[in-house]
Amino acid sequence: MTGGGAATRLRVGAVRYLNARPLVEGWPEITLDHPAALCEQLANGDLDVALVSSFEFLRNPIYTIVDGVSIASDGAVYSVYIAHCGEFAEIEEVELDSRSATSATLVRCLFGELNKHARLVSGVRPNESLHQARTAKLLIGDQAIQFRQRHGNRYHYWDLGEEWKLLCGLPFVYALWLIRPGVRAADSIAARLRAQRDENLRQLDELIARQITYSPDFCAHYFRECLKYDFGDREKKGLLRFRSLCQKHGILPTTEMLLKLL
Repeated sequence: MTGGGAATRLRVGAVRYLNARPLVEGWPEITLDHPAALCEQLANGDLDVALVSSFEFLRNPIYTIVDGVSIASDGAVYSVYIAHCGEFAEIEEVELDSRSATSATLVRCLFGELNKHARLVSGVRPNESLHQARTAKLLIGDQAIQFRQRHGNRYHYWDLGEEWKLLCGLPFVYALWLIRPGVRAADSIAARLRAQRDENLRQLDELIARQITYSPDFCAHYFRECLKYDFGDREKKGLLRFRSLCQKHGILPTTEMLLKLL
């Protein structure tokens, strides 16, 4: 559905995690995948619109952001954390989940601000237990929820949303709806995505009742207490603060950036 040709089916993608359900439930046709794959599909033109990692916009700000909508937290998020079995100060190596550039980059920024020195390596094995006190792993999304519910208090969980709030006093934005340049009727698409979010949140009890993988009590707590689905002034400040820390720690170049919103 791009400019210059006949109208075609709108190609929409979103993360396949539980946290996206209030944004995508009821959308007629959607590609579900992990964040890194969606970013690649959006960049290659295989998708017109995608709910992807916020860092994708920061490193490639050619897209238009759907205003008012995000996946964010204003404190502990529960499903994005570093799991470790020893003291946090003793951690020497963290296995990163390469499927989410946002979370891995957030770890680098937080460690940089805390002057925490540890090797950051790709290749997390989400279903494996931790056996060494000096090794930890970053887990995100549904795998993080399942790991935490399976192991309970056996491990410590360094929640990235909580640590960000302690550091910056702002929400952290994990994912945004991004629209490719040249997509036709982008303003109408943005309005539809906001309306879908609004409808799902109005009927959140019904949406929770339809989830079969997790208990209703957990889903209610997760959707209502851990996650935020706005992209307002505080979320925008949080995103720009994330960008400034990425620049400070050499992850992004020091250049100007405009938040293009619809």
